[in-house]
Amino acid sequence: MDAELFVKDLVVRARAAQKLFENSNQEQVDAACRAIAKAIFDNAEPLARMAVDETRMGVYEDKIKKNQGKARVIWNDLKGKKSVGIIDRLPEQGLVLVAKPMGVVGAVTPTTNPIVTPMCNAMFALKGRNAIIICPHPRSKKCSGEAVRLMKAALEPLGVPQDIIQIIDEPTVELSGQVMKQCDVCISTGGMGMVRAAYASGKPAFGVGAGNVQCMIDEDADLEKAIPMIIEGRRFDNGIICSGEQTAIMPRSIYAKAVEIFKKNGCLYIDKPEDVQKLREVVFPNGTIDKNIVGQSAKFVADRCGFAHGDDLKVILVKADTYGRDDLLSKEKMCPVIATYDFLETWEDCIACANANLEVEGKGHSVCIHSNTPEHVEAAAQVLPVSRFLVNQICSTNNGGSFFNSLSATTTLGCGSWGNNSISENLSWKHLFNVSRIAYVRPGSTMPSDEEIWG
Repeated sequence: MDAELFVKDLVVRARAAQKLFENSNQEQVDAACRAIAKAIFDNAEPLARMAVDETRMGVYEDKIKKNQGKARVIWNDLKGKKSVGIIDRLPEQGLVLVAKPMGVVGAVTPTTNPIVTPMCNAMFALKGRNAIIICPHPRSKKCSGEAVRLMKAALEPLGVPQDIIQIIDEPTVELSGQVMKQCDVCISTGGMGMVRAAYASGKPAFGVGAGNVQCMIDEDADLEKAIPMIIEGRRFDNGIICSGEQTAIMPRSIYAKAVEIFKKNGCLYIDKPEDVQKLREVVFPNGTIDKNIVGQSAKFVADRCGFAHGDDLKVILVKADTYGRDDLLSKEKMCPVIATYDFLETWEDCIACANANLEVEGKGHSVCIHSNTPEHVEAAAQVLPVSRFLVNQICSTNNGGSFFNSLSATTTLGCGSWGNNSISENLSWKHLFNVSRIAYVRPGSTMPSDEEIWG
């Protein structure tokens, strides 16, 4: 198969569909976005089953929640918002803003989120009256394909051209590369290799950075409330969410109490040096994460290490020797394992620990903070090189936008220049249309004198 010609045919069909869909009004565009979300919401259970069976990672029940939750929150975030024609008038500035489509979106989607990422990208693309070609991960091509089939079926009664959403049934790196080269704008929500390929495609691109969320617990945090949230964030979908809490960084003054609450809530605490080393070797053989434990349960990891555990085990809490580059446990662990530190004295020490770990991996992504002292939150935010600081929430399920914060609802989290990304915010529907600006003479405008300018 000639990859270039194969993709060229997809793009030609996408452009034809996009030209037709471009004539849609705002109500028709929103109806199409709603139909996509509702198709995934209504089929959350079978799609979750397919995803777990095909990818062999994650948790069926959590994937149902994810399919339903993302469908709800993304639709709620974009419904009724203007993305067609004149979208804003700013009379005091003499500006009128006009939205116009970008054309064809090429979207690389990951095996960790094989249902909601295609859904999210399709909703954002259609909100801007674009077409989209989805390049799924080979390990999740069947469930992603089924998600696209359901979305297309939901659009058919609305008269939306079927080629407005297409998917590569047998994905390869070469085909994904060709899609990125031939489309008008790229979204790459996958491994860093595909993100770099998107930015090297010569087209405008949105990518993601590596996750390694540092979770900080302040002395004044309500530990009985915060720690179950941290555990749930790390346990959710067996730890494959890039926004999942990776560490528990806290001052020594609350460490012993916190560990007891972790244990009480379903954690196995590992602190003997030989056991800590065994966990390192199992999770990071030869210094890199073992792909066979990615997305597997805490029980699976414990069994691999030979640790005794109860049936209610949710997360493994391990006492690291140090932080930063001198300990592999500073890295992202895509399974229910949390690293913690018993030697930090002050909040400043906690910030230094988080910073050192982010220098190993995860710069640009996110930090989770449990604190009731805004000065401490803002002190961390002024130092740590990440795009999001989520406060007193479950990071893995709220960092991509929720009904309880004002982050844009998405499945693609920009990591700024730290993560080699073009944006340092959550990708949203607002990023997938062009805006023309009509500039009238600003009312009441005058030219200032040199004294006013330079004085």
